[in-house]
Amino acid sequence: MEGTSLRAIFEIALPLFLIMDPIGNAAMCLPMLSEHSPRKQQRILMRELLFALVIIFMFHYLGEWLLGILNIHQSTLRLSGGFILFMIAIKMVFPQSEGVTELDRDPFIVPIAVPLIAGPSLLAAVMLYAHKAQSTHPGWVGSPNVLLGILAAWSAAFVIMLSAPALIKYLGKRGMRAAERLMGLILVFLAVQMLEDGVRMFIESFV
Repeated sequence: MEGTSLRAIFEIALPLFLIMDPIGNAAMCLPMLSEHSPRKQQRILMRELLFALVIIFMFHYLGEWLLGILNIHQSTLRLSGGFILFMIAIKMVFPQSEGVTELDRDPFIVPIAVPLIAGPSLLAAVMLYAHKAQSTHPGWVGSPNVLLGILAAWSAAFVIMLSAPALIKYLGKRGMRAAERLMGLILVFLAVQMLEDGVRMFIESFV
């Protein structure tokens, strides 16, 4: 049986947490829910976070099957995942001023659960970790390290997003933006590392 490792869980949870970008997403979600009471806002965010977790687990368990059908190699997944992460990180470090679009008063799944929380970059990363675990331990339906990493990242995002009104009041808009840029900078490093791994795997496939 595959054992769990705190270091492996942390190495999985940190990138997923950064990709979820709970601080930036909270700042985007609260204006959408401004017409609701704080308690109602928390209920909506809790519901959307649960929907996002279900979708993440679906891609974790079905990712290997999808990759097999599409015949996508691990190097391709790493390169594309790294590129997407890099694009997301650049937007976090150098944000563009965007107005809040007109949305339903009570958004259901879209756009909070998908694509703000469980976006393409996060789902690609989950599929990558699932594929890597499957390659290391063939026959495993789910790696404990990956599952615990997903839960750890989601739990941290859950706490931050539900505490968003207090965080915004305490840190202010500038403080929230500074925290998001710091998260984006760390994500840039992780994205470049993923791209390097993808290039190395691609070159090794010809050797």
